[in-house]
Amino acid sequence: MYRTMLKPLAVALFAAMPLSALVAASGAQAGIKGSTAQINTDDHGVALGGYDPVAYFDSGKPTRGIDRLYASYGGARYLFATAAHRKAFLANPRKYLPEFGGFCAVGTAFGEKVDVDPETGKVVNGKLYLNNSARALQLFDKDTAGIITRAQTNWPVVKDKAF
Repeated sequence: MYRTMLKPLAVALFAAMPLSALVAASGAQAGIKGSTAQINTDDHGVALGGYDPVAYFDSGKPTRGIDRLYASYGGARYLFATAAHRKAFLANPRKYLPEFGGFCAVGTAFGEKVDVDPETGKVVNGKLYLNNSARALQLFDKDTAGIITRAQTNWPVVKDKAF
């Protein structure tokens, strides 16, 4: 019963606050305002705010990449903490790409393209999801399956929106 009450409560709380209230300033955020790109990159084309996409899968921890260890894929540049992570990415890039172009899963679930804090990265069922803030991550954690389903439904429209 408690769980069934949490979902409507989380949705109500999220809906009651402006999306900007969830958007927390973070040095790791890198999206380009006004961009309609489908991959969240900074103005240098770096995805994930410079964090290593393989590290989320390997250690389960967000880890900053190193500028000299990079690979380009799909119009974005990904940085890696180790040469082994770069090698793993090059062997199967799609395995490590964040869902929803690296934009916030909760934001996408609510029909918006929102930047992320790479520290919120989480692997669920073999896929990497990112969120904008600790608060958005709490909402994601309370209804992971529902957020993912709504985000998947909304992504075809959200991906073309301006950031």
